[in-house]
Order: sequence, then C-alpha cells, then structure tokens
Amino acid sequence: MKITVLGLWHLGCVTAACCAKHFQVTGLDAEPANIAALRRGKAPLFEPGLDDLIKAGIDSGHLSFTDNAAAACAGADILWVTHDTPVDENDQADVESVLREIRRCVPLLPAGALVLISSQLPVGTCRQLEAEFGARGTRFACTPENLRLGKAIEIFTQADRIIAGYRDEKSREQLAVLFAPFTQQVIWMRSESAEMTKHAINSFLALSITYMNEVARLCEVTGADAREVERGLKSESRIGPKAYLSPGGAFAGGTLARDVVTCTNLGAKFGETLEVIPAIKRSNDQHRQWALHKLQRVLPAGAGHRVALLGLTYKPGTNTLRRSSAVELARALAAAGYEVRAFDPSKPELTADLGFIKLAPDAATALDGADALVVCTEWPEFRLLDWPKLVPRLRQPLILDATRFLEKSPSGLPAVQYISVGSPS
Repeated sequence: MKITVLGLWHLGCVTAACCAKHFQVTGLDAEPANIAALRRGKAPLFEPGLDDLIKAGIDSGHLSFTDNAAAACAGADILWVTHDTPVDENDQADVESVLREIRRCVPLLPAGALVLISSQLPVGTCRQLEAEFGARGTRFACTPENLRLGKAIEIFTQADRIIAGYRDEKSREQLAVLFAPFTQQVIWMRSESAEMTKHAINSFLALSITYMNEVARLCEVTGADAREVERGLKSESRIGPKAYLSPGGAFAGGTLARDVVTCTNLGAKFGETLEVIPAIKRSNDQHRQWALHKLQRVLPAGAGHRVALLGLTYKPGTNTLRRSSAVELARALAAAGYEVRAFDPSKPELTADLGFIKLAPDAATALDGADALVVCTEWPEFRLLDWPKLVPRLRQPLILDATRFLEKSPSGLPAVQYISVGSPS
C-alpha cells in the first residue's frame, strides 16, 4: 500500500515516520525548506525519537519527502491529510487553507484513491468533498487525530483505539489494513460521526478543565482546597478516577478551543441555540488571566518588578512556542510593565516579536533577583532542581504554580509564599 501524507508539521511528520515502518510512504509539503530538512532526517520541531524514526524510514527506502504534488500523488492508494488547520487569535479555524491543499492534490491522485482526513475540519467536510470529486471516483474518510505532544510516537504506534469514519466497504477494507499495525480496536462509524466525535471529545475535555477551574476559584475564596475536592469528585462512581478534572491553568494551544468555537459556529449555522459550549471559551478566557491577576495583587505593575518564568514551550517534551500559555503570559506581563526573564530546557529560538523576554541559560540565572517565579511548563527536570539553593536567589520568595507541579519541592521551604489554583487564600 502506497501512502502520501499531506502536511508535514507535527502530526504529519509523526504519521509519515510511523507508517513508514509498515508501508511505502511519501511525505508532501509545500515548503521546500521543510522538505530539505526532512530529507536530512530533521523534523521541523522537537518530538522525542522523531528524528531517529525519520532517519530509519529514509534509510530503509520506505520514506521519502517532496514538495512536488504530482509526483507524490501519482500511484498513491491513500492520501492522508495531516495538514495543520491554522487558528487566529480568536480560535477561528482557517478551514479554507486546508481545503485548498486537498483540492490541489485530489485531481493528481489515481481515480478511486482514498483521501483520509485527520486535519481538524468541521463536520460535513467529507460530504462536501464527495460532492466536489465523487464523479472521478475519489473516496473520502475521516480519522480524527490523536496527537499528544511529547508522547506522539507512543500514542500513534500503540493506540488504545482509532476512530474511523467511512462511506463504503472498500474504504473500510483499506483502512483496516492501514490501522492494523497500530491498534486492535477500530471504532467504525459514518464520516459525519467521526468528524463530530473529534469536536465532541475536545469540547468535553475543555468543559472539564473550565468546570474544575471555576470550582477551584470558588475554593480560593471559601477556604476549601480544590485538590481535596478533586479527590472527592473522582471517588464518585458516576465520575470516576480518570475524569479530566484537575485544577490548574487554562487550556491553551488552540486545539481544544478550535473545536469549542467550531461547535459554537455550527450551532449558529444550523439555528441551534447552544448555551453550555459557547460558555466554555468565555470561562477559559477569563481563567487565562489567573497568574497575571495574582501577581498584580502582590507586585504592583510599573514598579520595576521582575518575573521569572520556568518553561516557555506549549508542553514539556517539545520546543514549540505556538499558542503557548507561557508566551501569552509573558506578553501580558510585559504589557503590564513587568520585566520578564525565562528558562526552558529545550532552549527554544525566540522570534523577533519575543525579544522582550530575556532567555536565561539555566534556572538559577532566571531566578536571580526576580520578585516572583511562575511555573509555566511542567518539565520533569524542574522537580529535580536544588530548590533550597535556588529560592534565596529570588528577591522575595513568591512562587506561582497553577497545577502544584512543584508542591513537594520549594513549597515546603520556610518563608516561601506558594500560590496555586484552588488553594485557600
């Protein structure tokens, strides 16, 4: 089976590299610089093990990369669409940019090829494309992406289940062969249901986060402890221990918010009045200001105060800064008049617009002379730091740690003011 993977950012690179262990794979992307790097075995971002897996695929002869759409699509059995769906600052998805790439490639495919969509596109996309290209026999299916930054290869190659939306038995047979190396459980459904499942999963996860953070803010002012309330909630059999309920920061990155906004837009498009889903984004947007508001109460802005940030990336195990809540906080702090210094183990490259952040070579340098420390990205190595030696470097021992990631480390030191989401005042 020959597979062409369209769109080579995080999802696409992982998909292409993992599939190349079992199939003949061509990675297609419109950026020549990205293709050149991938041919050298270098992914456009950091993901543990990804560069090695790409190199192994190239060396085996099962993986190649090109920016030539005609060459990539010729002879392909499946075009797997993994193109990133851009979102703007209001979490509105730029769906047309992805559809343009699909429309560019479909006429180049053999008649009867299958187009498998994993990009985050609104429900109804498969049906829309079927209407456009059905006459040439092109088939469309959907498998929602399940990308977990920092654990992407493990999650892809050892999937607990795969959602697959299809229209005809030939597509199901092809998808069964494609997914067989990666899971023993494929949940089959119609295409629209698979598309809606992704919206529903992300919206539910977003709802869980915002719900618990609202409970946590009530805990802060009533004397309750949100971590204790969390244990109580998860002991309820109708909720369960794996529920996505932990007080902490707002969700970021665009992935969850994109589907919340998509569902809200679908309600407006079809005249269905939604109350709960639109409220998720409003609540989360409010909670995104938690750290800034806490700091402003203790450290007046414009007084030359310096804030140190531990972690800048979107998640640990990656070097991407795109839609990072840490970067968002840094911007807000700078706009409010604070000096911002940061340390991140991945040593990310800061773009020109982030020049106001003073990037430190290590945690100790970041903390030197700072008036407060904010724990932003939960890199495991932060727990291993020598906190009794680090805390005295702060001008005042004020630490904001939304998720209590370091609760067993600096929080227990004398005189440390340790503030977290859901802790009683």
